[in-house]
Amino acid sequence: MTERAQKSRALHIVGLLKTAVTGQEKEFTTGSIDKAIFMLSVPMILEMLMESLFAVVDVFFVGKLGVEAVATVGLTESMLTIIYSIGIGLSMGATALVARRTGEKNMNAASHAAMQAIYVVLVIALLISILGIFFAKDLLLLMGAAPEMVAKNYRYTQILLGSNFVIMLLFMINGIFRGAGDASIAMRSLWLANILNIILCPTLINGFGPIPALGLTGAALATTIGRGTGVLYQVYHLYIGKGIIKVKPQHLKLDPPIMGNLLKIASGGTAQFLIASASWIFLIRILSHFGSNALAGYTIAIRVIVFAILPAWGMANAAATLVGQNLGAQQPERAERSVWRTAYFNMLFLAGVTVLFFFLAEPIVRIFNNNEEVVSNGTLCLRIVCLGYIFYAYGMVISQSFNGAGDTRTPTILNVFGFWMFQIPLAYVLAIVMKLGPVGVFSAISIAESAIAIAAILIFRQGKWKSVKL
Repeated sequence: MTERAQKSRALHIVGLLKTAVTGQEKEFTTGSIDKAIFMLSVPMILEMLMESLFAVVDVFFVGKLGVEAVATVGLTESMLTIIYSIGIGLSMGATALVARRTGEKNMNAASHAAMQAIYVVLVIALLISILGIFFAKDLLLLMGAAPEMVAKNYRYTQILLGSNFVIMLLFMINGIFRGAGDASIAMRSLWLANILNIILCPTLINGFGPIPALGLTGAALATTIGRGTGVLYQVYHLYIGKGIIKVKPQHLKLDPPIMGNLLKIASGGTAQFLIASASWIFLIRILSHFGSNALAGYTIAIRVIVFAILPAWGMANAAATLVGQNLGAQQPERAERSVWRTAYFNMLFLAGVTVLFFFLAEPIVRIFNNNEEVVSNGTLCLRIVCLGYIFYAYGMVISQSFNGAGDTRTPTILNVFGFWMFQIPLAYVLAIVMKLGPVGVFSAISIAESAIAIAAILIFRQGKWKSVKL
């Protein structure tokens, strides 16, 4: 009898997984909250896992090209985080608007808002492309790179910044799908992009048959082609496919009021990540005082950390969608319960990651590089940063829940105080003044993230986010 029950339970779980991955479940404002979290979280976790895989795949193959190549990737990534910030911030605005309209069962308005969001992204991406194409060398020098390294590797930075529109669109359109509850389409677009990146990265870096070895430039081209293909897949489903959001000719008309509303919401979301990204840039600038090996170790560790954190952000994104849709359906208490349950599940996940990283940090870093000093710095970074994961699990879910409600102001203020007025000064004091070196920077990251999470929890409990109007 017990064996039959276990088999039945296993079949039930497999059935739920299949439903979640295929996106068959579309209603998240009624029924079991745990089931709604599961149905949204599974494809969003897989989506974020694929996004994080971009970083890990690139650094794995680039790591074979030497410390300077890895350092170039690290410096470029610190600049790309600004692009990620803008893309994610804008996608937050789109998610909040689309989720609210979806909760109200007004899919025509949701599709119209989606198209206006795409227009905004295209304009911003064009401006960044011009900057990246013409000033890649200057930006690398500004970040502290040696002139010889810049002259050798600047094409990598130039290609990634110049083609930023594929990054921006990938974030934006996936934000639209998430807001509508169509997370499975967002997941599949990143699976497609990653499969191509995994195939193209070693092919273009090392060469294959008639294809010449392009080195670091090949890594940039592989990532761009992979992401660009993912965007084409998204566009197909947005205009032709069978998703919830369906852009039709009447939605193509420019609508400045909706664009303005989107920018108002997105400005807070963008500011949050720009503040965090600027903080990371300052941290990497502090680390550059300790040489290329410290910088390379940090770069590898952060890529691995991102690999673990982005799936957790998948759960946080699920909470944002549930908040937006339930507020649209006039169910604020269900929205709040969804947040606490999602945060609890996220905490369990990151607790497991903490144990893994703390005890297996060194062999994980050695997968990417065998230089002893690089391994030492990377191991320390992994072990110290992961100590803040328990608090961070709650903090990321609650921050995204504010955003899902359209209250992007609160997490923005938290980030200003937490990163600029606390983390950066603390990192400088610990690393430079107290002469702790890279350990001081790693410790500042863990301490600041934990403090921001605690503050977010206290503010969320006050409940003012429930009254935000969109």
